[in-house]
Amino acid sequence: MVLLDTTVLSVAEPDIASSLHASIGGLQWVVDSYTITLAAFLLSAGAVADRIGPARMFRFSVAAFGTLSLLTAFAPSVGALIALRALLGVVAAACIPSSTAMIAQLYPQQRTRARALAVWTAISGVGLASGPLVGGVLVGVAGWRAVFVINAPVAIVVLLLVAHRGFASARARRPINVAAQLLACASLASLSGALIAFGGGRSSVAAPLLVAAVCCVGTLVAVERRSAHPVFVPAILRARGVGAGLLAGGVVNFALTGVIFAIPLVLAAQFRLAPMSIGLFLLALTIPCALNPLLTGYLVARHGSRPPIVGGLALVAVGPLLLGFCIAAGLPLVVFALGLAVTGFGISFALPALVSAVLGAVPADTAGNASGLLNAVRQMGATMGVAVMGATLATPPLAVGGASAIFIAAALAAVGCIVYAVLTRPK
Repeated sequence: MVLLDTTVLSVAEPDIASSLHASIGGLQWVVDSYTITLAAFLLSAGAVADRIGPARMFRFSVAAFGTLSLLTAFAPSVGALIALRALLGVVAAACIPSSTAMIAQLYPQQRTRARALAVWTAISGVGLASGPLVGGVLVGVAGWRAVFVINAPVAIVVLLLVAHRGFASARARRPINVAAQLLACASLASLSGALIAFGGGRSSVAAPLLVAAVCCVGTLVAVERRSAHPVFVPAILRARGVGAGLLAGGVVNFALTGVIFAIPLVLAAQFRLAPMSIGLFLLALTIPCALNPLLTGYLVARHGSRPPIVGGLALVAVGPLLLGFCIAAGLPLVVFALGLAVTGFGISFALPALVSAVLGAVPADTAGNASGLLNAVRQMGATMGVAVMGATLATPPLAVGGASAIFIAAALAAVGCIVYAVLTRPK
C-alpha cells in the first residue's frame, strides 16, 4: 500500500501540476513531504514496534493510512496536499518496520526468513508494479484525487487479513529519542528545501536553508553522542555489514525514487505521452520489482546476500545510464523501456537481499529498530533523490536537465556498488 502510493502519485504528477498550478518545486515538495516524515519517524518507529509489539502497531498504522488517504483526496491546494502527505508519511513509518519485524520474529531461521522476506517484497512489488497502471487509469478517468481514494479499500482488506491472527513477538523496553527524531526531520526538510530552492534559482532562500541543515545535523550528532538511548543504536551499527547495507539502501532508493519522479515528467513533455501510456510504460520498471524478489530470496538462501546486492547495484547503475542516453540523444522508446527494465531488475535483486542481510546481522530483540533504521536511510535516499534530481531536471532545456538528473543516479549507484563490494569482502 505504501509503495502503491508512491508509484500511483508519479503518474499523477502532470495532472496535479495542471489542476493545482504546481511548479516542479511544488511537485518536489508533494513527494518529499511524504519521504521526509517517513524517514524521520522510521528512526523511532522500529523502537516503538519493539516496545508495544509489531502487530498492534501494524493494525493501527494501516487504519490511519487509509483514513488519511481519503482526506488527502480532498486537498484544495498544493499546500494542503503537502501537509496531508507529510501526515501520511508519519503513519507509513509505523507500518513498514512493524511488518518486517513480525516476519523476522515469525521466521527466526535465515533460510525461511529470507524466503518470507522475499514474499513480503514481492507483494510490495505488486503494489509498486500496479501503481503506474492503476494510476494511469484513475487519473485518466477521474483525475489525480482518485489515486488517494484507492488506498482506503486496500487498507480495509489488510485489516481483515490480520484481524484474527495472533503474533508472538519479543519486547524491548527502549525509550524513544524524540529530540533526535525531530532533529532528523528538520535536517532532511532544510536540506531538501535548500536543494529545491537552488533548482528553482532562488539562491537567497537556498543559502539560509543549507546553513540550517548543517546546524541541525551538527546538533543531531551532538545529541546522539550524549544520549543513553540513541536512535542510531551502536549495537546495530557495529554489526558486520550493517553500515554497508544502510549505505546501499540509501543509494538504491535515491535512484529508484528519483527516476520515478523524473521519468513521468520527461515522458509527458518530451514524448507527449498521456497518463495511461505513462503508466503502461513504467511497467517495464515496476514489473521486475514484483516478480524478481522470489528469485532473489532463493539466491540469498543458497548463496548469501552479498552476490545479489552487488549485482543489483551494478544493474541500478547501468539502467539509468541507458535512460540518460535515451533522453539526451532522443533514442527510441524501446531503448528507454530497456533502461527501465534493467533498473527494475537491479532494484529487485538488491532490496530484498539488503533487508535479509541487515536483519540477519543484528540481535533478535532489535529487529524492529534495525528494520526502521534501514527503511529510514532508504527514505532519506529517496528524499535526496527527488530533491537533487528534481533540481537538476529544472535546468533547461529538458533534454539536458533530464539526462543530467538520470546520470547522477547512475554515477551514485556505481559508487555505491564499489563501496559495498569493498566493505563486505570476505575475510
